[in-house]
Amino acid sequence: MTNSLVNSARLLGSGLRALLVLSLVTGVVYPLAVTGIAQGLFAHQANGSEIRADGSVVGSSLIGQQGYSLDYFQPRPANGLGENSLNTRYELILSGATNLAADNQALVARVEQAKAEVVADNSVPGHTVRPSQVPADAVTSSGSGLDPDISPAYAELQVHRVAHRNGLPVTQVEKLVHAHTQHRTLGFMGEPRVNVLELNIALKALAVRQ
Repeated sequence: MTNSLVNSARLLGSGLRALLVLSLVTGVVYPLAVTGIAQGLFAHQANGSEIRADGSVVGSSLIGQQGYSLDYFQPRPANGLGENSLNTRYELILSGATNLAADNQALVARVEQAKAEVVADNSVPGHTVRPSQVPADAVTSSGSGLDPDISPAYAELQVHRVAHRNGLPVTQVEKLVHAHTQHRTLGFMGEPRVNVLELNIALKALAVRQ
């Protein structure tokens, strides 16, 4: 009986020591090591890929923003986003795409309306946009609804309108788009893209200098 209690106490002590060591390693040492490596080698990404302008954080390069005036480049639509009906105090936005099928008449009507608006907004004196020139990302939201990028085709479609509204030469705005066009990752992954927030920050700086 005594030996049984001693063995049980010994096993319990060993288990508690193992728990303490593993908790220390996995709960303290490992997180600190990973955090230290991330901050040392990938500080920008580890801190949310923040974008700064005029000395303050204005957003993240990973999350798209809505509400730009027509003086600026427009992002993809965010029609797939919904409102949080449970937490009305903070009015949180939900990430997600629409569940409507491609042949759903409500979706088709929404896309056609969006295309007409893109054509109207970007047709300026001396430059008319045709419906056939409107790329898909100009009238559809991404899978998350938070895509920060647009295609180079959509960015170039907006050049004349942005130049006209800001009193800038078209060639300067075109160069701005080309300078902010990111090519495929490692040359083969993804598609060429333009980060809207970064492009609009550069546009604002260019307009101020004129």
